[in-house]
Amino acid sequence: MSTSSRYPFTAIVGQDDLRLALLLNAVSPAVGGVLVRGEKGTAKSTAVRALAALLPPVRTVEGCRFSCDPAAPAPGCPDGPHPADGPGGERAARMVELPVGASEDRLVGALDIERALAEGVKAFEPGLLADAHRGILYVDEVNLLHDHLIDLLLDAAAMGASYVEREGVSVRHAARFLLVGTMNPEEGELRPQLLDRFGLTVEVAASREPDQRVEVVRRRLAFEDDPAAFAGRWAGEEAGLRERVAAARALLPQVRLGDGALRRIAAVCAAFEVDGMRGDLVMARTATALAAWAGRTEVAVEDVRRAALLALPHRRRRNPFDAPGLDEEKLDEVLRDAAADDPEDEPPTPPEGQAPENPDGGDDDGPGPDGGGGGRPDPGDGAGDGSGGLPPQRTEDSGAPAPEDAPEALTGAEPGESGGGTPRPASAEQQAVAAGEPFRTKVLSVPGLGAGAAGRRSRARTEHGRTTGATRPEGALTKLHLTATVRAAAPHQRARGRSGRGLVVRRDDLRQATREGREGNLVLFVVDASGSMAARKRMGAVKGAVLSLLLDAYQRRDKVGLVTFRGREAEVALPPTSSVDAAAARLQALPTGGRTPLAAGLLKAHDVLRVERLRDATRRPLLVVVTDGRATGGLEPVALAARAARLHAAEATASVVVDCETGPVRLGLAGELARELRGTAVTLDELRAEALTGLVKDVTDHPRARRAA
Repeated sequence: MSTSSRYPFTAIVGQDDLRLALLLNAVSPAVGGVLVRGEKGTAKSTAVRALAALLPPVRTVEGCRFSCDPAAPAPGCPDGPHPADGPGGERAARMVELPVGASEDRLVGALDIERALAEGVKAFEPGLLADAHRGILYVDEVNLLHDHLIDLLLDAAAMGASYVEREGVSVRHAARFLLVGTMNPEEGELRPQLLDRFGLTVEVAASREPDQRVEVVRRRLAFEDDPAAFAGRWAGEEAGLRERVAAARALLPQVRLGDGALRRIAAVCAAFEVDGMRGDLVMARTATALAAWAGRTEVAVEDVRRAALLALPHRRRRNPFDAPGLDEEKLDEVLRDAAADDPEDEPPTPPEGQAPENPDGGDDDGPGPDGGGGGRPDPGDGAGDGSGGLPPQRTEDSGAPAPEDAPEALTGAEPGESGGGTPRPASAEQQAVAAGEPFRTKVLSVPGLGAGAAGRRSRARTEHGRTTGATRPEGALTKLHLTATVRAAAPHQRARGRSGRGLVVRRDDLRQATREGREGNLVLFVVDASGSMAARKRMGAVKGAVLSLLLDAYQRRDKVGLVTFRGREAEVALPPTSSVDAAAARLQALPTGGRTPLAAGLLKAHDVLRVERLRDATRRPLLVVVTDGRATGGLEPVALAARAARLHAAEATASVVVDCETGPVRLGLAGELARELRGTAVTLDELRAEALTGLVKDVTDHPRARRAA
């Protein structure tokens, strides 16, 4: 991408946290990259692409596919060895994008196993990690990448090298890059272990000010109309910022991180109960980079505070349903306490009401592209001092929103009645009940052997797992089954004129290893929110049980959906999504009351699963119905519910009915529903891991499911 076709970095206004975090990584790549969380259309991609133009040019060895530096070529470069101070050229720093659907070979590179076996040659085709060496690697929607790809990516970023090994043939090359990942939290969260591997995190959102949004459109249209002319108007600011990045890089080794700053960093991490030591290290590197960016050789208290706001929010999560965030009042209190222990240090808190400054050294008067802001500073306004300010982050709203489509007024039967009754105001029925304490559940799995996305729930054919057999490769060979390959080639050695110790292998001899691992499933919850649940004080326990199953689904990489039924109808409270956080938020806000249209809930679930099978036929569903089994409202509600259940049974949908019935007298209606579904019924108490025995066997081995598998 040419420089003139990129939106200028200095033209982006707003998103101060995002721009500052990117620039700090440009100054000091050791900070560890940036994870950008936020909605689409907020200048995330625009800012990353624009940053590449600010990085200094890269000198490389001529003809080296791995971008070795002529002054210090990598000794183990696959294209080497390179002579020291050999011929070299200069190119712009690259910005390489990793697609969500990329394969492992596309990321790390591919070895030609056929040539390795037949000729003993390490024929290696570099991947995206090699392309991104000494540049930027940008991963859009990083939360949608498979976990094993994220692990490879973050390992390379941490070690500065990439290793590729196939059946004993290995290649190593340097892979040092600035890692930037973006994600929309509504589409699913990253695991805390992976979140911790990103150095900094920022939250971004589009401006809600009409004037700024107008300016977004105006400037974006001006850029699209004539990119070269638009970039030319910002060339001066771009050159100035580029020089400032280079100056900060040169100053960085001279910056002193004193004992007082180190004590403050340690005090902050301890006060916020940050696990491990990576948070302390990232804070130290970030504070040092902030000082260099401001042109100072001593780390100040303000640098420590800003570093904490960037480096710690994503390290504060204690469970998957916690929103990243940092209590700024507590942060200031910790810094004040640390200052009291070290009276020679400067005061820890900045002046009240101090306006944030822009990391690129200018004031902003309008938004930029993609909702992120983009206005040119007016020379008459006066410029900022360029110290690289960091406005306070708003992180408390980063969780998934509560449902907005809940009806404002409903009438229904009195809680506990089986039909009829005097209507009552919906306010008495709709009050949401707090969820009970979540607990560890036993695994529920889908029968048979699937072939869906990698996960941790049900058995499936996957790229990673234990080897179970061999087959002829349909396309490029990715996982060699060495024994089967040798066995296929051995009978033909004399006919092929073999001489010596080598094995003559041809492409027809190669065998692909088939492996068995675990897949993620679609777990669809169908939750009874009728008056009978509220009347018997069950809803708190029910929500606690569903929340526990949601936590289990998060850990097993499932998609989840939520259907609720109450009153006269059922609704899809949450369409199938990878965001377990969103499901938990909808569950917490779930109201109760009215009759029990069980048949409507099962039919709505059937419709959801039918659509999802068309979208992704490989992701197998698991239906979890949470109810006491009662069905009221309409003509023959029990018969209608049984008929709806048989629709699921006819499609061999793996089903579990969580029986919420309590009390000394029980009707056993949930058990009858489970029989119609040809699934398994368990009580709330049996759902607990310490009490649940044999459930997986019951779910996966019922006769109908076994025949369908």
